[in-house]
Amino acid sequence: MAQQRAAVLGAGLAGCEAAWQLARHGVAVTLYEMKPQKFSPAHQREDFAELICSNSLKAARVDSAAGLLKEEMRRLGSLLMDCAQKSQVPAGGALAVDREEFSRLATLAIEREPLIEVRREEVTCIPEGPVVVATGPLTSQGLSEQLQQLCGGSLSFFDAAAPIVTRESLDMDRCFAASRYGKGDVEGEEGDYLNCPMNKEEYDRFVEELVKAQRAPVHSFDARDPKVYEGCMPIEVLASRGHDAIRFGPMKPVGLRDPRTGHRPWAVLQLRTENRERTLFNLVGFQTNLKFGEQKRVFGMIPGLKNAEFVRYGVMHRNTFLESPRLLNGDYSFRGRPELFFAGQITGVEGYMESASSGILAGINLARRLAGRETLVLPETTMMGALSRYISGYQGKDFQPMGANFGVLPPLPEKIRDKRQRYMALALRGLEDLKRCCQEMDEPLQESAWSAEERENV
Repeated sequence: MAQQRAAVLGAGLAGCEAAWQLARHGVAVTLYEMKPQKFSPAHQREDFAELICSNSLKAARVDSAAGLLKEEMRRLGSLLMDCAQKSQVPAGGALAVDREEFSRLATLAIEREPLIEVRREEVTCIPEGPVVVATGPLTSQGLSEQLQQLCGGSLSFFDAAAPIVTRESLDMDRCFAASRYGKGDVEGEEGDYLNCPMNKEEYDRFVEELVKAQRAPVHSFDARDPKVYEGCMPIEVLASRGHDAIRFGPMKPVGLRDPRTGHRPWAVLQLRTENRERTLFNLVGFQTNLKFGEQKRVFGMIPGLKNAEFVRYGVMHRNTFLESPRLLNGDYSFRGRPELFFAGQITGVEGYMESASSGILAGINLARRLAGRETLVLPETTMMGALSRYISGYQGKDFQPMGANFGVLPPLPEKIRDKRQRYMALALRGLEDLKRCCQEMDEPLQESAWSAEERENV
């Protein structure tokens, strides 16, 4: 009997996970990636699983929505969670990675897998046969046009990335190292974040210049009525909503105390390390579409950034996603074509790990379908199951991307007033239901990756 073969389009986070799961289930894979032949407006490197907007994979603790999602992924054999652990950089209670090392490890693993054949070429039409489309929110124009024909149109919104600066160019006399509420800080060692505090006068001047700064044109996209995803709102757009909007958002000073004054600052810009060497730092929450010169001028008004060297300026780009509630099933298959699956942000899941998790399920389910087995639809009490149900079963009129959050899970039968205890109960229920479902469906799970501290909490 000839070995089953499938195609995966796109070697981003979702495509890598889909290809890995197919190979893990004995299916030969042809993985198509258009880099380095062609780059999207936001991609810069040849390696797979490139992180664009941030190097943070969000909260690590299992009693957080993002942490629960990552634990479910680990148990289902995620390739990228393994890469993330090996490339981790300090980030308090979050899981952040050295983005170059993360992508390098993912690329190496994929290229060394005997069942995966990599083809560095652009695909402009969906092949016949078993396919996972994981081309991401920046799908090339040729393939986008075919998808629009296949799907009867698609939706789009705008996304933005934050700048990155060098550590040596910062004025450390105007910065201090600390994480909010001291999470992850070790006595005698520098905290995972650098903080640029501002007093009221400094903040007022900064906001005034920020809202009137020149923005870059979005001429390469249909900009007549751009929709901006709230989770990646450009800082200048958020600031225009009210003078204190960013002081209660990305620049909130809660949980921080300036050691020079002994008091909480009026506002704070946090910088998160980008690499293990701590030579590059990301401006947390400062996604922007300002012109490059304006970024240097306006952000240079922040104490500590006066002489900052920008190794990457913030950019805005178009993201595209399907009208998934009309087009996709809960196992990420396309309605009307059982061996066609979609994965990643193109499905309407929002976030790095959310995209990767959909790739895991798409890969598992295509492999199961090729083997003549029932596909795996996880319970809605799991984070992965809740997200798949959201994108396939949303009932509203204005479908928008969704990231991991406890609001998508059904409530507990009992009321738990303490939020931390309630979140842990939701996590434990989800993980137990994941285990039971996979046992019933004969889908292998890996052992828990919980830390000793997390086990104590349980």
